[in-house]
Amino acid sequence: MKTTSRLRFLQLALLLFTLLGFLLSLKLGPVKTSLDEVFRAIISGKSELTDIILGLRLPRALLAYLVGTCLSLSGAILQGYFRNPLADPFILGASSGASLGAVLSLQLGLVLNLAGLSAQSLLALLASLLLVSGVYLISERRRFQTTESLLLTGIAAGALASALTSFLLFHRADAYEQAVFWLLGSFSLAEWQQVWLILGTLVLAVLVSQYLARDMNLLSLGDETARSLGCPVRSVRRVFLLLATLLASFSVSVAGIIGFVGLIVPHGVRLIVGPDHRRLFLHSALAGGLFLLVSDLLARLVLAPSELPVGVVTAAFGAPFFIYLLNRPHSS
Repeated sequence: MKTTSRLRFLQLALLLFTLLGFLLSLKLGPVKTSLDEVFRAIISGKSELTDIILGLRLPRALLAYLVGTCLSLSGAILQGYFRNPLADPFILGASSGASLGAVLSLQLGLVLNLAGLSAQSLLALLASLLLVSGVYLISERRRFQTTESLLLTGIAAGALASALTSFLLFHRADAYEQAVFWLLGSFSLAEWQQVWLILGTLVLAVLVSQYLARDMNLLSLGDETARSLGCPVRSVRRVFLLLATLLASFSVSVAGIIGFVGLIVPHGVRLIVGPDHRRLFLHSALAGGLFLLVSDLLARLVLAPSELPVGVVTAAFGAPFFIYLLNRPHSS
């Protein structure tokens, strides 16, 4: 009964604060906008500020929300996969690979736009997917693949990619400022094409993860136990790893590297809804969307008219909250 009450409270809070977050994101900005203009732009499209509200602020708010849901769902999946609440979407090197791809694109001076993704974003996406795929294939060469071997291989590969990224930045100092802003995350270049791209990835991931949520519950009991209860452990692990990698890689490709969302949000939500992944996956995704939506709003307003990288805001909130979670009594 207590869990049900917590769940209902969480759902209501997520709904109300998400609506408020979107409303504030559409209203606030360098150009003053009234609530009346916001509603007229949304309902009829007949407002003097329609281009600003629907062309700039709405896709940015939606992209921030969707990237937050992707990162949080990816984190929830990997925390279940590794049976470790300290796992995050970038634990297998997705962020390091994306960083390397983005900086390499700056080095080469590539100019391209495909489905709303620039050459920098495309190369970041490909490098991220390739690095995690390589990590998986290398760890699978062992006779008995374990989550520990996968994790350690990912850490090593990520460190190598980070070293190469640092070398490229040192080699071309004039690209440093642009690269750093991207590496800390930003939604300033949000477009509708990116929104549809992330939305499609997210819908697929939510449907598959919810379908396999019971299997993730079984995996939390250990592979041997899960196998004895009818779970196809190897196949399920591959699917979940693919989902988590796609969610993290696509998120990084459109918004840069935004830390702590996929680490603290699933961890915090688990304290409210419990360890059942049938509830945890969906509520983590919704809470992650709200967290990043609010973080991006603050990134726009704190130093207005200048803008902070959104990764700075998530770290400012995420690090203290994570320390609290680690030190609270009986945390899970």
